Amino acid sequence: MNEAEKKGLIGSRIRHARKMAGLSQGQVAKLLKLHRPSISEIEAGNRKISADELSTFAEIFDVSASWLLGEADERLESDDPRLQLAARELAKIKSEDLDKLMTLLAAMRGKPTLEGGGQ
Repeated sequence: MNEAEKKGLIGSRIRHARKMAGLSQGQVAKLLKLHRPSISEIEAGNRKISADELSTFAEIFDVSASWLLGEADERLESDDPRLQLAARELAKIKSEDLDKLMTLLAAMRGKPTLEGGGQ
């Protein structure tokens, strides 16, 4: 697989994981302290991502970095009705409430929050 194909695969998996998490590009950009167009470029396979960014994407979406890199066959179970319901409900809440929810979920998983320097 050449570099362009690899970036395309990573971008595709990031886009899929983001959509399954019910997050917008803008919300993900805020969590990573990037501009929204940067997320768009990553998802399109036009921008490389750093190891730190990859790790943060994996944490935000609760998937492994190896899955994002295309090295693992882990699947997001998108047909789980509970996941689909959660994604629909997340799409309805205000951005600031989603930020609070993401912080709460990170605390429940025992991981540091992104605002607290947990990158």
